[in-house]
Amino acid sequence: MKTNQKIYIAVLAASLGIFACKRDLKERNMAFPALSPANADTGAGKWKPILLTKADEFAIDVPLAISSSDYKAELNEIKSWQARLSSEQRDNIKYWSAGAVLRWNEILRELVALHNLAPYQNDDGSYPVPSANNPFAYPVFPFANPPYAARAYAYVSAAQYDALVAAYHYKLVYRRPTPKQVDPTIQEMIPVAASFAYPSEDGVVAGASCELLKLLFPADQAWIQEKLEEHRQSRIMSGANVRSDFEAGMKLGKLVAQKFATRARGDKAGAAVGNQALWDQMATNTANKGEIPWISQESPKRPPMLPLFGNVKGFLMDSGEVVSGRPAPPPSTGSEQFKKETEEVKWYSEHSTRERMRIVHFWADGTGTYTPPGHWNAIACEDFVNQRYSEVRWARNLALLNMAMFQAAICCWDTKFFYFNPRPSQVDPTIKTLTGLPNFPSYTSGHSTFSGSAAEFLGHVIPSRAAAYNEMANEASVSRLYGAIHYRSDIEVGMSMGKMIGQKAIARAQTDGAE
Repeated sequence: MKTNQKIYIAVLAASLGIFACKRDLKERNMAFPALSPANADTGAGKWKPILLTKADEFAIDVPLAISSSDYKAELNEIKSWQARLSSEQRDNIKYWSAGAVLRWNEILRELVALHNLAPYQNDDGSYPVPSANNPFAYPVFPFANPPYAARAYAYVSAAQYDALVAAYHYKLVYRRPTPKQVDPTIQEMIPVAASFAYPSEDGVVAGASCELLKLLFPADQAWIQEKLEEHRQSRIMSGANVRSDFEAGMKLGKLVAQKFATRARGDKAGAAVGNQALWDQMATNTANKGEIPWISQESPKRPPMLPLFGNVKGFLMDSGEVVSGRPAPPPSTGSEQFKKETEEVKWYSEHSTRERMRIVHFWADGTGTYTPPGHWNAIACEDFVNQRYSEVRWARNLALLNMAMFQAAICCWDTKFFYFNPRPSQVDPTIKTLTGLPNFPSYTSGHSTFSGSAAEFLGHVIPSRAAAYNEMANEASVSRLYGAIHYRSDIEVGMSMGKMIGQKAIARAQTDGAE
């Protein structure tokens, strides 16, 4: 399969540690065109939100009258900026013109990549754990591993969507015109929809994103605030919004985000690490069934990654559905089937080809990258640009995509730690892995579950790309067999579970009023 060149470069950059915060503006991806929606989706205020009980759950201030002296002062602020724009400010306008949802998704991916670094062991052989209560101590909070990243992508994109539904509702309530509609001497430096300006879509996305990112990445609050200020200035300087348009949107976005933050604090993710007694009991339970229990192959042995993440509260399935949907056991470690699958892994480890190695590395998404869920966000964003979605449809589609992958993480981790199945290289130490070995049980494959859910949902959103998404998912899945870190049953069952979860996201999409 020919992979997208832009995505390949992005993934390679992440794997080399190039993705990091505090980058100069000129190092960012400026290639995306300015957002110019093919459909304004002006009725999105009636779409079904995710956590909001209704679009007007949070009230906003009545806007200034466009005839008022205060509003005229805001128009003059735009004209004052436009009379003396620097080249850096023009670049900032161009950068943010690609779309608020797209750019904040990129910022989130950068933060995930920056923090996707497993802590180094202490002198006594134990491992420190990132603490939200002391985020600046080593290791800096968080360790943005794949389950944590999937959760972060879901919360941020879902909050963006709910905030935009609320914003689109209030646009039709207040019907404030755009700055240029009020004062034709103002230059619109980017495409501006002919719909209403108050509250600003960019403002609600920035407010919601900033509020949740500060919760999820507390050590980066200053940098996150810097991005918000850049975004705000870009909208005013471009002539797209007066200051009060953006401020009203930002305030609304933060109120919506606080509702998601409250949910996040109680979703059980904080207890997902477990403790030594729990880890030992999982191994004992597996051995008591006559199976070989998983063990860490790091030296010294590292605690398993988030063994209780299967208890976290998702958006698409409740805890009962997670348990009832848990797949059947993997082949017994004493069975002939298990022996055959282990031998197959060894064969791939010993017969690598250039093409299979390309696939292994392209889909590795290991330490220092934005993880498999981030990879699928990058794929989706590339394609969404070509669809010319409105901001609210961007947010809705990314929200459902990421809710599916968050649920995939929950279901996959529930399965992994219920069966506690060993990795191939643990069973046969002569197997040499061709990529990094994750520090958690084998069955089922996280890559396969993430990819199955993402491809299933994206194929619904863009039917013309469904076959391509399935091909990508199959390639991501088999990359783990090629890399000698998963058995065939891991990837096949993971794909099947992922597609089931993707169907749940599709079912919600079919009832939210956006189709």
